[in-house]
Amino acid sequence: MTAFSLEPAQLTWCDELRALAAERLRPLAEKGEQGRVNRALVAELGTLGLLPRLFTSGALDLCLMRESLAHACTEAETALALQGLGAHPVHAHGTESQRARWLPRVSDGTAVAAFALSEPDAGSDAAALSLRAEPEARDAPDAGWDAAGRGGKTGPPSPDAGSRTAAQAGPRYGGRPADGPGGARDAGGSVAARFGPDAGRFGPEAGRFGAGQAGGPEGAAPGAAAAAVRHGAPAAGRRAGGGASAGSAGRTGGGRAAAGRESGPGAARAPLAAAPDGTSAWRLTGEKCWISNAPEADFYTVFARTTPGAGSRGVTAFLVPADRPGLTGTPLDMLSPHPIGALAFDAVPVTVDDVLGEPDRGFRVAMDTLNLFRPSVGAFAVGMAQAALDATLAHTAARDAFGGKLRDLQAVSHQVAEMALRTEAARLMVYAAAAAYDAGAADVPKRAAMAKLLATETAQYVVDKAVQLHGARALRRGHLLEHLYREVRAPRIYEGASEVQRGIVAKELYRTHPTPPTHRTHRTQDATTEEAG
Repeated sequence: MTAFSLEPAQLTWCDELRALAAERLRPLAEKGEQGRVNRALVAELGTLGLLPRLFTSGALDLCLMRESLAHACTEAETALALQGLGAHPVHAHGTESQRARWLPRVSDGTAVAAFALSEPDAGSDAAALSLRAEPEARDAPDAGWDAAGRGGKTGPPSPDAGSRTAAQAGPRYGGRPADGPGGARDAGGSVAARFGPDAGRFGPEAGRFGAGQAGGPEGAAPGAAAAAVRHGAPAAGRRAGGGASAGSAGRTGGGRAAAGRESGPGAARAPLAAAPDGTSAWRLTGEKCWISNAPEADFYTVFARTTPGAGSRGVTAFLVPADRPGLTGTPLDMLSPHPIGALAFDAVPVTVDDVLGEPDRGFRVAMDTLNLFRPSVGAFAVGMAQAALDATLAHTAARDAFGGKLRDLQAVSHQVAEMALRTEAARLMVYAAAAAYDAGAADVPKRAAMAKLLATETAQYVVDKAVQLHGARALRRGHLLEHLYREVRAPRIYEGASEVQRGIVAKELYRTHPTPPTHRTHRTQDATTEEAG
């Protein structure tokens, strides 16, 4: 990979993004409720033109966005990333109808997306997922569901089903034309062009898709579909964030299974599968777990098994709106309180119109998405590491100890130097992986795995050292490092644990390594000779 550095315009953009996160996004994040989707924050990301860039930018720009936002507001970074993770399969593999309905709403922040791959018994081994997609008989009674605005009946596919353009047949992130969903075109150029007036940063309409382009139900309140998927008993006094309507204990949507249904790690586990309903419809049955934005998302990219026993070749990706009957969910309380939950599928109806990509080719959809987002998970980690390093520099330069400043102690200054060294190395590997993705390089899986592995492990190291050098003050609730200490742990697990990344790197190294000729040894009375075999 050719050595490179960021252009001055890119560096300026990163500075603007950090200011944007601190001045406009962090106040909204602080008003949000922990463990719930912050719809006001998501909407602001759309207003500021950041969400549309998920579909018009390359992988390097995605990394720059995530790193810059994470430095000042991890909640904003996570909200942006989850929109991209859940909606990228629709952007890259969806039909024109699917794209027209959902991408404008994702881009302006009125619809929340989610990526539903993990299961209680299929985490790192994603190919082992068992959510069943079972065929539904042609003469099955009408389920009474509105099939994404197609009249509410299971039947033959709509005319546009499967009619994908060549550009949608598995393109790379940077390979799509710079015209976002609905034909909106990225302004590009200067920071002012991206964010509009007001010091060149904060124009309210920069990059947005126009109102009325959303293909969802007319006049639907933001979060209405997501409210239908929630059930269980939220904590007392919990309020709805942003435009979401307030949840209540035991609430379910129309057509949902009984509110008392349990899901999550402690419940009885049913493998998730898609059973075919004739030649064009299936019923999804089983569970998903550890799904970010669940159970409050408005739609889910769901991966289900359509061909039993076929491993990764028997998985299909479906776009499942949150208001489908039989789909319920439960929030999970995690170490770092993000919106995350478990989903239960009780014969949820889907048709060929809901397929993303091709039947039995969904694993490719998942891996294409992860190859893009793994380097940017590394960028998120680099942003947190840089924030911890900056805090440590300020603290050790000002803190009096042993008749001088902490920075005067070699034991301290050498640790700070090591933190900076590792952070910069991780940053460069992330940028290199993103640049390789944008260039369509053949070694993207290896580079993406290396970038995520090194950056997430580095961030854990740097944040831990920062806490140690700050002492007890860093462990007080509300301190920046206390927040980062909880945030930094999960990226080493999600979107492929560190152990999985090492396995990918090793597999790719051996796959591309020239195989030496084998040798057979023949022993005779006189001598031992070797022949190439």
